[in-house]
Amino acid sequence: MNNPLISPGLGTFVWMLVAFGILAFILIKWGWPLLLNPLKEREAYIDEQLNAAAKAREEMQNMKLNNEDLLKSAKAERDEILRNARLTSEKIVEDARIKATEEADRIVESARENINYEKLKAMHDLKNQIATLSIEIAEKLISAELSDKTKANDLIARELENAKLN
Repeated sequence: MNNPLISPGLGTFVWMLVAFGILAFILIKWGWPLLLNPLKEREAYIDEQLNAAAKAREEMQNMKLNNEDLLKSAKAERDEILRNARLTSEKIVEDARIKATEEADRIVESARENINYEKLKAMHDLKNQIATLSIEIAEKLISAELSDKTKANDLIARELENAKLN
């Protein structure tokens, strides 16, 4: 078994070792940086993406908390608006009721004044008619001969009957 590949000689072994050393030196000097730089860049990119994901997760958590706060404040604002609207509507209804009551009282008072005015007017007209009738009776009595008392009494009774009929 003298195969030089299986059992190399000392010279071959030294030259193989020198060639391996030169190759290792060349790879370490220029090859490994070419291989390691993209790996380092990829590692940095992955770290960056992980940090960005953590930051995004944290921002999402903050946004969720902010959204909950906004929702709570919006509900509180809605409740405040509804309470104010309810109070305003109650005030408007109360004001309308008061105005309607005042208007009704004013209308009733106006009607009472009109009734009193019409009553006074009717009484005044009645007094004028009585006065006119009295004057007419007096004229007729004077015009008739006052010497006859029976004629005068008959005239007065007849005029009173006529006045009651009208």
